Amino acid sequence: MTMTYDIPAAWMAADLADPAEWIIELTPEQIDDIDHAMRQSVAAGLELSDLTKENFPLSSIDRIAPAILDRLENGRGLVVLRGFPALNYDKEQLRRIFWGFGLYVGTAVSQSSTGDLLGDVKNFGADVNSTTGRGYMSKQALGFHTDTADVVALMVLRAARSGGLSLICSSVAIRNEIARTRPDLLEVLYQPFYWSWKGQEAPGQQPYYQQPIYSDHAGKFSARDIKTHIFSAHQDHPELGELSPKQLEAMHLVNSLAQQPRFHFSMMFEPGDIQLLNNHVTYHSRTEFEDFDEPDRKRHLLRMWLSVPNSRDLSPAMSPIYQDQRGGAVRGGFPSRTGEHSFATVAAKD
Repeated sequence: MTMTYDIPAAWMAADLADPAEWIIELTPEQIDDIDHAMRQSVAAGLELSDLTKENFPLSSIDRIAPAILDRLENGRGLVVLRGFPALNYDKEQLRRIFWGFGLYVGTAVSQSSTGDLLGDVKNFGADVNSTTGRGYMSKQALGFHTDTADVVALMVLRAARSGGLSLICSSVAIRNEIARTRPDLLEVLYQPFYWSWKGQEAPGQQPYYQQPIYSDHAGKFSARDIKTHIFSAHQDHPELGELSPKQLEAMHLVNSLAQQPRFHFSMMFEPGDIQLLNNHVTYHSRTEFEDFDEPDRKRHLLRMWLSVPNSRDLSPAMSPIYQDQRGGAVRGGFPSRTGEHSFATVAAKD
């Protein structure tokens, strides 16, 4: 349990001082390919659900997709594609562009029980602390967490007037630090915790489940950490009892380390940025933001949760969320209750 991982994903903030570690600048050829594919698909009358690699051809993106996937799985665990001129396009065009791009990276899975494959990250007025509140629907600061898929991809349509800073850290580096300094708490993080489904459970399913925060399998580490979901399970279901002092201490230690500048780095989003994170090896958070008054200028990101073809094998302990633990499987997300899927977020109401 006290072993540590000496891998590229176990980075400290200083390791990412060089933007080349995480940014890929799009070339004019790649931007032209994206523009042409978008306009061609519109002219052909294709809906987003109709798009395939064949009718949304991005040969220049296809050539770099293996390198993107390798960076995510075997490198730092994060990539930002920068340089796309998003302000030259309307939001529906950008929605089409992002979905088409995603076809070259992985398979989108549903982000909620309503079946949204392509979600909107904006201020819907949600409260992250409510029974069904989801962080991406609020303007509140979000603690360090993971999303419920192998990879989360974000495309920035509009940035905030102020705030909304993206913070990222390596969960592997934090695990290593705990192994060195508090191995007793590391053991706790590998034990099952109760998690709330936050309203995303299937019909007839209990509103909570058990899963560890940390797991190892086939020589690889994986973290899944959404503290609000763990706290909600105990707050909403008293029959589960209270979190133990050791559980609380372990969760607090993870969060306090992630908050330290030596562990995390920050980036200000630019319109057109596409950020991809491997949820198994990174945590991400966001500072609170203030919007512009004009509706079209309000902070607006698009989000996909992706299963990727080179993902790692996972421990059976992760089966409540990742029902198929085989590497490369289509897995994660929250299944649609109706079997239907959409390409926009429907705001949840308590």
